[in-house]
Amino acid sequence: MTETNGKRLIKFTETVLRDGHQSLIATRMKTKEMLPILEVLDAVGYNALECWGGATFDASVRFLNEDPWDRLRTIRKHVKNTKLQMLLRGQNLLGYKHYADDMVDEFVGKSIENGIDIIRIFDAFNDTRNLEQAIKACRKYGGHSQPALSFTLSPVHTPEMFVKLILELEQMGADSVCIKDMAGLLDPYGTYDLVKEIKSKVSVPLEIHTHATSGLGSMTYLKAAEAGADIIDTALSPFAEGTSQPSTEPLVYTFDHSDSFYTGLDLDAMNKATEYFRPLREEAIASGLMDSKLLSVDINTLIYQVPGGMLSNLVSQLKQANAMDKFEDVLREIPRVREDLGYPPLVTPSSQIVGTQAVLNVLMGERYKMVPQEVKDVVMGKYGATTVPISEEVADKILGADKANRITHRPADDIGPELDKAQKEFAEYIEQPEDVLTGAMFPEPAIKFFKYRQAQKYGVDSTLLDKEQAVYPV
Repeated sequence: MTETNGKRLIKFTETVLRDGHQSLIATRMKTKEMLPILEVLDAVGYNALECWGGATFDASVRFLNEDPWDRLRTIRKHVKNTKLQMLLRGQNLLGYKHYADDMVDEFVGKSIENGIDIIRIFDAFNDTRNLEQAIKACRKYGGHSQPALSFTLSPVHTPEMFVKLILELEQMGADSVCIKDMAGLLDPYGTYDLVKEIKSKVSVPLEIHTHATSGLGSMTYLKAAEAGADIIDTALSPFAEGTSQPSTEPLVYTFDHSDSFYTGLDLDAMNKATEYFRPLREEAIASGLMDSKLLSVDINTLIYQVPGGMLSNLVSQLKQANAMDKFEDVLREIPRVREDLGYPPLVTPSSQIVGTQAVLNVLMGERYKMVPQEVKDVVMGKYGATTVPISEEVADKILGADKANRITHRPADDIGPELDKAQKEFAEYIEQPEDVLTGAMFPEPAIKFFKYRQAQKYGVDSTLLDKEQAVYPV
């Protein structure tokens, strides 16, 4: 804890290069749009720049025809003084399923080698076993591991439970820990009590991450700081508020004009960065990429605990089924499904799993008449341990005779080594060792991207890049 003239330093992690644009413009900010302002951001004095991981990897490959590894190296080249941070989905890496331990080790190693300093590691089910391998790999390669707990509210998610899990993470070797509130559910006074309890038991730094969706975010950060939180996550105002993080600038001003805190941040550099991003915001609004609905306070977040991205998915599913009149019924069904599935936090991929099942239950007129494979996998234990055990009655309804095959061990224990297989599978496309990891996580989009990349290199139509048809450049 750093103090100057009796004031305590509160550190800021800036999310404009990752969660800010992921939350508001579907992760569509391009590397070339980041490049001109990187050195200015580096001069602000942030604790870290969150710039990679989450959906940035998938979006770069799938939608932007960009190599995410090149993006990371480019940012690292221009950001020489500030730590770079990424978000990792534990054993899922940046994909949507569990990968073998050798893949986790390789991915963490390559992330650090290419420029990442801090890896925030979370699991949708808060199963700490799904974080352990990534924490070990982070330590092995000299990175800073920050395991995070996905915050949620339920009858069983008590402050005592979160403190118990945080202590487990510290004992696993965490360099810092994080409470990750992806839906804006943290409230100011509840956060004060939770942070106070965590800080009384844990010796490593505590970071708080929330979203402005419910309208509580800035107040929550103030109370978190008062309770002893060390770091908060904010976004520069052009890509803040709504479903993004609270704005950086007003919080910096507030802390710097308080009797208790200081930030040490360069407001002139910060203002230059804000001015740079403002036209990008206006362009996103004009093009329709930034939806005004995402910028308003959504009280449904607190009533139904549904993150903004999950709400938009539900609306899309119901529109496709011509059943928007069932929207309120689905919102009421979500908490029931969540309870049936052991109260998972609603974050990728559990939010999609719970939401889809709720839609099916309502549309079918009968609960669990149709059950997606992902829901069956949750009940089977393939995603990890649920917060509370799933009842035998629910397991019978969803799995039937397969109920006997449920697992209680760490899911990745059933996955054999995958790295060598992936190296062979993508051998014809590999131009750098990292391509193996890109291909393993996102096979179809990656192959399309690899062909596009080679087309750019050879100046040919990428649709012609097919070795089976013998039209591949030599």
